[in-house]
Amino acid sequence: MTTPVLTVRDVSKSFGGAAALKGVSVELLPGEVHALMGMNGAGKSTLVQIISGVLNPDAGRLEIGGQSPRHLTPRLARRLGVSIVPQRRELVMTLTVAENIMLGDLPTGGAVVRWGTVRENAREALKGLGLEIDPDAIAGDLTVAEQTMVEVAREVRRGGRVLILDEPTACLGPEAAAQIRELVLRLRESGVAVVFISHHISEVLGLADRITVLRDGEVTWTGLSKETDERGLVRDMVGREVVSRRPGRDGRCGDEVGLSVRNLSQGRFLADFDIDVRRGEIVAVLGPAGDAQSRLFDLLSGRRRPDRGTVAVAGRAVRPGRVAHSLASGLRCVTGDRRRLGLIPGLTIDENLLLAQDRLDRRRMHRWGLLAERAAPLRADYRVVSLVRNPPVEQLSGGNQQKVLLAKWLGTAPSAVLLEDPTNGVDVAAMAEIHTLVDALAARGVAVLLASSSAEEVMRLADRVVVVRDGRRIAEYDVDRITRDDLIAATLGGAL
Repeated sequence: MTTPVLTVRDVSKSFGGAAALKGVSVELLPGEVHALMGMNGAGKSTLVQIISGVLNPDAGRLEIGGQSPRHLTPRLARRLGVSIVPQRRELVMTLTVAENIMLGDLPTGGAVVRWGTVRENAREALKGLGLEIDPDAIAGDLTVAEQTMVEVAREVRRGGRVLILDEPTACLGPEAAAQIRELVLRLRESGVAVVFISHHISEVLGLADRITVLRDGEVTWTGLSKETDERGLVRDMVGREVVSRRPGRDGRCGDEVGLSVRNLSQGRFLADFDIDVRRGEIVAVLGPAGDAQSRLFDLLSGRRRPDRGTVAVAGRAVRPGRVAHSLASGLRCVTGDRRRLGLIPGLTIDENLLLAQDRLDRRRMHRWGLLAERAAPLRADYRVVSLVRNPPVEQLSGGNQQKVLLAKWLGTAPSAVLLEDPTNGVDVAAMAEIHTLVDALAARGVAVLLASSSAEEVMRLADRVVVVRDGRRIAEYDVDRITRDDLIAATLGGAL
């Protein structure tokens, strides 16, 4: 039998008396893709932090490459060959690809960096993984998929034998996600052991050799991917069947337009974009990741001023480039980047929940009893769950952070809403809950504009879908008259 490159044996970890991991055991073989699955809060992040040396377990042991370190640190883990590519990119966006790959290991001659060697070593690292990325390109100019590939090349070059990929295809379109999956297969062929974390069940079943499922800090199933199916994985993750059904929508939409956009344009990213969303209607804008739909948040929220175009909510014009005016109109824009733009780390759950409430002033922020009282209905309605009563929001699982973000804005009685990838990085159960919340929002007569890169989500939520490509609107469809594959083909440039 092949000797495991990583063994986790009976590992447990608690925080403030709440158990995050309970006797978890996992083995990772060289040259295999081992998927780690579970609901948000199941213990995946804690396990990854222990494997990478960020946390030490309360009980149990780790063996990496035949060594059993008593106190694993991130530096020691890296030296033993454990690397992680987190969901949040860790490149220096103003540096070149070559500089990012060689960062921390720049070849020098005396006090002078040998830049030719830097580029050559980076080129070899990219070539070794079959990647055709210009070493002189600026990291910030790359696509999200290419940025992920550069991070992988950097970690493999540093000697990574165990590579942890945390949601590498989140918010990517079909083409970009396929590129990442091809890279994972090349890593497997080169003998690298890959821990692949994803909430996309079909992706995991098609890519992983083995799967380990966590629920409430315990392993509920581990085995070969061919020994299970989608229904079995959901049952092992959630403990029950989870179905997100599209509700009946006849007669829900009236004739009154709740949100109207005309000739909205910004540089090469968006050109003469028009859309009307009626009250009670959900209209999706679908395109490849990074295309026109990804610019709508900045323009509609007022963070950026368009080159031209108008926005109106219930017939009232919204002044472009003014966040306060956008909010005063009743328009709420929920970002897809909850870490950078959505939530404030360091503040508690309750503080984040109530930040968007106009009547909450600074003095009341410190009246904790009142804060808890007013936040309680939002916690209950949006099913926000935490291990302890009111921790800093960054300590929540991704799914619960997303529900805090939604509650923060949707709890303010909006007239119209823009939702940008509302189920980004959440598990199947949280996804079903969020879909139900969006359905209820439309049922209350709110005009909902959904900016998405997921055809599956569009088919589940939307009444109509507008397909964009290269910044332009190319088609509009009634969702009940097309299929998911039709949508993907249209997004990629095909015709129905």
